[in-house]
Amino acid sequence: MAVLVIADRDGDTVRDTTHKTVTAALKLSGDVDILVIGQGSRAAADAAAKIAGVRKVLLAESAGLGHQLAEAVTATVSGLAAGYDAILSPATTDGKNFMPRIAAKLDVAPISDIIEVVSTDTFVRPIYAGNALETIQSSDGKKVITVRPTSFDAAGEGGSAKVETVAGADGGKAAFVSEEMVKSDRPELGAAKIVVSGGRAMGSAEEFQAVMDPLADRLGAAVGASRAAVDAGYAPNDYQVGQTGKVVAPALYIAIGISQGHRRHQQGRRRPDLPGRGLRHRRRLQDRGAGADEGSGLKQAPHGQDRARRRKARALFICGCDPGRTIPA
Repeated sequence: MAVLVIADRDGDTVRDTTHKTVTAALKLSGDVDILVIGQGSRAAADAAAKIAGVRKVLLAESAGLGHQLAEAVTATVSGLAAGYDAILSPATTDGKNFMPRIAAKLDVAPISDIIEVVSTDTFVRPIYAGNALETIQSSDGKKVITVRPTSFDAAGEGGSAKVETVAGADGGKAAFVSEEMVKSDRPELGAAKIVVSGGRAMGSAEEFQAVMDPLADRLGAAVGASRAAVDAGYAPNDYQVGQTGKVVAPALYIAIGISQGHRRHQQGRRRPDLPGRGLRHRRRLQDRGAGADEGSGLKQAPHGQDRARRRKARALFICGCDPGRTIPA
């Protein structure tokens, strides 16, 4: 059984989501190849070749692949599918975009967001917003699978796979127009070791920024937000963490002003069926702010202030966990 992993690339490197997807692939077979797609991606392919357990790296380049157009990725992977029994990708925004298209091209049912590999045809994935786990068995000749990266350990380095060049397809009638990117010195949310998140109880976009930004800068953390905070316009969409947002696995997670949405917000655990699993410490600070010094940028929230501030103080909780274990988000 041969398995193809589609790399999650970031410039000249591959993200650790690729390493974690390789771990899942190795549970299916020892014959694991990585496909690096893009334009000018040789350095990323060389980095992927160093992942332990990888047989070889395929490098596909074209103008359409340079911007990860789903049509170009689908055409490229479909042309390689004959040589593989399973195709895996991290369950990232890009992966969720092109993997269903690949499954449709191959006329198979996609298997999404798996958290465990039971056998070569049986997998476990969360359903009902993470309140239940489903074990599914696929009879399709080819498996098209997205992997929840936080549920697997990252594969190590030390590999020496060879890099081969393959043909990259273009996007057909689809063409790249433009993109808007926000540059930040903070860690990427999905890979951050410390995450601070704010909820609707922050009250406004100004208050969200006044509290969350100084705290994140002080801790060297990434900033996240609940869906309610994003929907209210307090934070941009790429800050959203939870069932309909990003999955995180930090060593420390701090949530401020998140209460009623906590169930949906905490999706992304390694074991979503065990709500308290991995938590070492959790406490609520009622009407006290954060107890930090004045230089931290955090404000006190004593009695007598507006309702939103009191809700914010009551809803603040701090979660600590073993490094690498998925924390409620």
